[in-house]
Amino acid sequence: ALHPACHALALLPRSANNNIIVLEELTTVVRAGDLFICKLINSTIMLSSCFVRVARRSAASAPAATMAARRSMAAAAAPSTVVSSSFNDGPPSVFDKIVKVTIIDPSGARRIIPAMVGQTLYAACDLNGVDLGPSSSGPPQEKVRSTTWTEPLYGEGAASGFDHVLLQGGNEGVEIAEPAHDNEKKMIEEYWDADEIFPESRLASQVEINAKMDGMVVYVPDRIVDDIP
Repeated sequence: ALHPACHALALLPRSANNNIIVLEELTTVVRAGDLFICKLINSTIMLSSCFVRVARRSAASAPAATMAARRSMAAAAAPSTVVSSSFNDGPPSVFDKIVKVTIIDPSGARRIIPAMVGQTLYAACDLNGVDLGPSSSGPPQEKVRSTTWTEPLYGEGAASGFDHVLLQGGNEGVEIAEPAHDNEKKMIEEYWDADEIFPESRLASQVEINAKMDGMVVYVPDRIVDDIP
């Protein structure tokens, strides 16, 4: 069957070779047009398929997004409760390792300072401008690893007793802290009078901050003379 354009050509006046040339050129144009139309149809089909895939994915994710929105609304409507940051969902934060310690100086003035878990109380006070006097200490003498094992480390431990402080009794962090070793007790007894020493007495350089010490109160007694050459 001839293309409709060929039928139109048959109506034209016939003149020898001209009709043959025109017919060949017209056939070439028609084939090129048919090829362009086929490509256009294929492109339309492919584009439609993409739209269908996007629509399906959007429809599949819509229920999950709706559930998440409902949960957020329910959480906002629920009464707020104070939850420790260690129980919050999400990545760990540096704030999980910071506790607040209240320092009371000899005049009774209170000051709250931040302290990092793992550093000594003396270091925390020194970083925040709380003067506890000089401190001299070497590696620890021993380390309590469990209720049945204390590892000897053969360090020097405390070498001076100027940084005397009183830790709040009953604080959970104080109760689970490393107990005072013999050398620390000896330094306290050598530098302070008997009526200045209490069961809560510690050297700040020997107290390691732990997470349970958040809110701990530390009393700083009157300093002894430490500037005599």
